[in-house]
Amino acid sequence: MNKDLVAIFEYLEREKGIKREVIISAIEESLRAAARKSIKGLINVSIQINSKTGDIDVLAQKEVVDVVTIPEEEITLENAKILNPEAEIGQWVDIVCTPQDFGRIAAQAARQIISQKLRSAERDVIYEEYRHRINEIVSGTVKRIIRGATLIVDLGKVEAILSDRFYPKTEKYNVGERVQALLLEVRDTENGGAEVILTRSHPEFVVQLFAQEVPEINDGTITIERIAREAGYRTKLAVKSHDSKVDPVGACVGIRGNRVKNIISELNNEKIDIIPYSEDPVQLLHNALAPLEIKKVMVNEDQSHFSIVVNDEDYPAALGKRGMNARLNGALIDGELQVQKMSQYHALMNIERAQIASSDDPTLDVKLSTEDVSGMIIRSLIDAGYDTPRKVLSATREQLADTIPEISLEMADKILEQIQKKRA
Repeated sequence: MNKDLVAIFEYLEREKGIKREVIISAIEESLRAAARKSIKGLINVSIQINSKTGDIDVLAQKEVVDVVTIPEEEITLENAKILNPEAEIGQWVDIVCTPQDFGRIAAQAARQIISQKLRSAERDVIYEEYRHRINEIVSGTVKRIIRGATLIVDLGKVEAILSDRFYPKTEKYNVGERVQALLLEVRDTENGGAEVILTRSHPEFVVQLFAQEVPEINDGTITIERIAREAGYRTKLAVKSHDSKVDPVGACVGIRGNRVKNIISELNNEKIDIIPYSEDPVQLLHNALAPLEIKKVMVNEDQSHFSIVVNDEDYPAALGKRGMNARLNGALIDGELQVQKMSQYHALMNIERAQIASSDDPTLDVKLSTEDVSGMIIRSLIDAGYDTPRKVLSATREQLADTIPEISLEMADKILEQIQKKRA
């Protein structure tokens, strides 16, 4: 009995999920090539492997003749009947012609081909097992760590790769630790095999974690419409309910926050912001920044660039550490987001208004009319000496509010913006 070969059969069948018939077929094909090289002159050489014992027989065919003239291809009827009592002249019989040292020769000659065939068989198993599980969360054990911090994760039948590019820098792992990850893809390798690629940094990983924890997401009552993530630090997701009785944010947070706490724990304390979704990107921005108040929003024509103004004291929170909050909110509305302090905005507006006021535009010197400001305010402005657009634009918001009791700072802003917009 070839115990080593039987052990290989059992290991590949048990650990890799490759059927014994597939393994034997691959080995027989590779050994056939080795046999033809080591046994010269014989024809129709074939290989037979006993699946239970692992014994290998090399067979060749010889023609039954009265007189042998070509020993490599012919056999006498007398000798043929020893192998097959029913043999007759003109028939072909199988003879065992396994060389004494064929095991060593075959192993050396066929090693590369066997390896290639087994990789191909293993690839088929991997594809069959995992190709339908893309974007599913799988669990395994860190088997070894290579190339610095790339993890080889044992999933049972196969080993998967969790590259250091695909999990946050804030996470550290040791051999033997359990790890959950998203099955990102199954791809071919250069040597003819296949490999399973995992990720913990992809936003979809967070989506699937919520699907596991929140039944309303799993059954479609709640959907995650938008998600933006900087893995290891912060995730923002906008959720929508398709049932008016179900609060999407509350369902995702859970009673006393138990649902989102479980996800935060799995993500090693990554911060998670859950906000109500809106199809209007400006409203979505307001939702994302609440409770901070956005004072002004400017959007370009194709809604690819958003500029918001917040109070000076709210600026650090709106921008976030190293600009992270602004980046994530920009990704959430699918645009570029710029955050300005109110003081900075007013300074820029004063400069622009001063440039307009110093221009040669003759319309700036005509008497102020209701086209410039509403009729309720125009009399107060004229009585205070601001009787032309140029004089109004030359003043600051503070000057207008201090000079005219009926005008607040907010109203002064609106008056200046209205006249500036018309003359810009």
